[in-house]
Amino acid sequence: MTIHTPTIIGLAGGIGSGKSTITKYFNELGIQSVDADDVARLVVEPGSDCLNEIHQRYGDDILLSNGSLNRRFLRDIIFDNPEEKIWLEALTHPAIRQEITAQLSAITSQYALLVHPLLFETKQDAICKWVIAIDVTADIQLQRVMNRDQISKESAEKILAAQLSNSERIDRADLVLENSGNIAEMNAKVLKLHQKILESLYI
Repeated sequence: MTIHTPTIIGLAGGIGSGKSTITKYFNELGIQSVDADDVARLVVEPGSDCLNEIHQRYGDDILLSNGSLNRRFLRDIIFDNPEEKIWLEALTHPAIRQEITAQLSAITSQYALLVHPLLFETKQDAICKWVIAIDVTADIQLQRVMNRDQISKESAEKILAAQLSNSERIDRADLVLENSGNIAEMNAKVLKLHQKILESLYI
């Protein structure tokens, strides 16, 4: 059986860079997307092999009362213990990669958008024709993460420090989308990128 493989455009940005808002506008333009964060949640849902192994390793404290993963508790573990982060990634990354591949193969739009905070770190940029890096200031990222997750500045800085810096991401990307203005400005930039990508598909 032949597996359908659409042209894949990567969208890389750290936490708080505005990936979800940008993706939503690509979707409004008719482009289907696969979000690695959504997939990462999917592979640790109750009943999944990944969650069962996480539960075995860390005990009942790793579960919320409804049986789902206590993400905040797990995040505290892996940020304080590099060895545990390595163990968790070895467990979840293959499952995430497999599910991303399956979801990408089902996309029928003119191209597929792969939204991934760790696109370069997981080497999934290799499957992308182009990669768009989101450029946003660290101050804006910090504020967004603190507000969204209701965490301290120190915790937010820890999360940002664990990811590639914006400058590193931009250096490795093909296109840059600057996202420190308002929604209308950002949508105009997304539309311009979308048109450029479509043009490249028919050259």
